[in-house]
Amino acid sequence: MISLTKAAGLGRWTGFAAGLALATALVAQTADQQPAGDAPNSAANLNIPADAQILGKADPNVRKPTAIVNDAVITGTDVDQRVALIKAANNIPDLPPADLERLRLQILAQLIDETLQIQEAKANEIKVTPAEVNQGFARVARNFEKTPDSMREYLHSIGSSDRTLKLQIEAELAWQRYLGQQVTPYINVGEEEVQGILNRLKSQEGQPEYHLKEIFLGATPDRLDEVARNAQGLMDEIKKGQQPFEYFTQYSEASTKAVGGDLGWVQTDTLPAPLAEAAQQMEVGQVAGPIQIPGGFSILYLVDERKVLTADPRDARLSLRQLTIQFAKGTSQEQATARASQFAEATKAIKGCGDATAVAKQIGAEVVDNDQVRVRDLPAQLQQLVLNMSIGEATPPFGSPTEGVRTLVLCGRDDPQSGQLPDPSQVQGQLEQQRVNLRAQQMLRDLRRDAIVEYR
Repeated sequence: MISLTKAAGLGRWTGFAAGLALATALVAQTADQQPAGDAPNSAANLNIPADAQILGKADPNVRKPTAIVNDAVITGTDVDQRVALIKAANNIPDLPPADLERLRLQILAQLIDETLQIQEAKANEIKVTPAEVNQGFARVARNFEKTPDSMREYLHSIGSSDRTLKLQIEAELAWQRYLGQQVTPYINVGEEEVQGILNRLKSQEGQPEYHLKEIFLGATPDRLDEVARNAQGLMDEIKKGQQPFEYFTQYSEASTKAVGGDLGWVQTDTLPAPLAEAAQQMEVGQVAGPIQIPGGFSILYLVDERKVLTADPRDARLSLRQLTIQFAKGTSQEQATARASQFAEATKAIKGCGDATAVAKQIGAEVVDNDQVRVRDLPAQLQQLVLNMSIGEATPPFGSPTEGVRTLVLCGRDDPQSGQLPDPSQVQGQLEQQRVNLRAQQMLRDLRRDAIVEYR
């Protein structure tokens, strides 16, 4: 389902805190990332015997999803409400008990991190006022085409609350201000480094690059068959499409697990040969695997592809008018089909965006405009369809009875300019942001290490 608000890059629940992004692969490659399939033995210096015997009983019931973090209490209700929020935001259906418990533990870890971030900011006399949190909440509500009151009602209807979302907003604001005070002023990127990146970009002009996500399962020679079966089972679950790819990265053994398996923009010469070959054969939105590589098996998801410093039609910015019809609760399948057919017939006859408004009024459709939608931000199945449309044309209807049926009318298109080197200030800003993020991860690890966390 595509919403024009989310298509413009506002899909995150806390999208107002999104970091800078630079559309060049080489800059992304300067980040400290593990190569695809790289799962180093990070426990090597702990001298843990391979045949370790557990002397005590590990009882998961001892660690309830409730914790006291440096005297701040996280309750089971807090966990439940955040789980409900995450499930609704990602359209995750009911989960098996084991998967639900795993998700709850991940959410608990996230809530602990947020608590530590707020505490560290306050310790450094950084304050986030209730008014600022409310402003952030209102901004998120607008992103979802809701008022603060209707957003609050919606959250309660799904078993969540405005409190859990406001906690996340407060943590992000506090942490960003803390980093701005303690980290950002001390990050320096030299002119020579920036120029070196620009020179490398120019030398790679026209070369293809791929935005990939990966799940890596390590396998020793004696476990190849077992891990291959596990990887195939995981692949089968992914193909069912009931959860987003990022959900399954919890099983990954690569360092990229912490960022949803995201490898960023890569070129094939940085990948193991089997993964490079698969990436070149995949289409955007496709999942491939399991692919055997040295050390185990990988499952790849191709998020996007492009060429260095080359204009891509999918970078065109569209002016779209969206018409949507909703179905009231209790609408029968027969009634929904008749309503959708009426909608299809009416939108087929649309003659330009001006006519679309009149048609919408006739059939009782909602109208939303967005003038800043990039083609590549649309779902893969809509991208080529929109690229082949003429100004004033409408897409075939798409959607579902639960989320509404929609059509997009193309009002205008600004084609991308020919590929050009980014501005040096953009490169510098991106490098600085990457280093701030890296330092932030290190600081958060230190906070976790020093924290007193009591589970109840």
